[in-house]
Amino acid sequence: MLSLKEIASVTLTLFAVIDILGSIPIIIDLRKREGRIESEKATIVSGVLMIAFLFLGQSILKLFGIDYQSFAMAGAIVIFLIGLEMILGKNFFHTDPEVKSGSIVPLAFPIIVGAGTMTTLLSLRAAYSLPNVLIGVILNLIFVYIVLKSSSYIERKLGKDGADVLRKVFGVILLAIAIKLFKSNLPL
Repeated sequence: MLSLKEIASVTLTLFAVIDILGSIPIIIDLRKREGRIESEKATIVSGVLMIAFLFLGQSILKLFGIDYQSFAMAGAIVIFLIGLEMILGKNFFHTDPEVKSGSIVPLAFPIIVGAGTMTTLLSLRAAYSLPNVLIGVILNLIFVYIVLKSSSYIERKLGKDGADVLRKVFGVILLAIAIKLFKSNLPL
């Protein structure tokens, strides 16, 4: 049964977890480093990953014997390293020189669809009806696409200094999120 309240809850929850606005400095860095961002490809791959994990996530984790905490901690480490890249200006993730786009890795996965998004999808699936979760996913993908498409415009408006400040600030925020994820998933 479609429920606007559930759709709004799912959409806002995913919006906060995906944090595409907070990823703008990462997107700008990727575009500079890789040459371009393929907005359509990144959005479609993100959508496929989200929907596949929505339906198969629990089974996949069980198949490999991975619990939610371990999955979240692995995601925290990746987020931590991305935050360090942003703050220090060093590249820890070496890309294939043949590939001139970071649209799939690391943009679609793990930036847009990371461990946080995946575990959130599993939680939302348990709490809300499937059609409402799917609509929330689609609404977030539309917003992701708009932000990816307008990243050049956003960068021009920010300027080099504004982008540098934003990159450092969000790098620290990513480090804090990673540490919080890590701490909250430590076994007691």
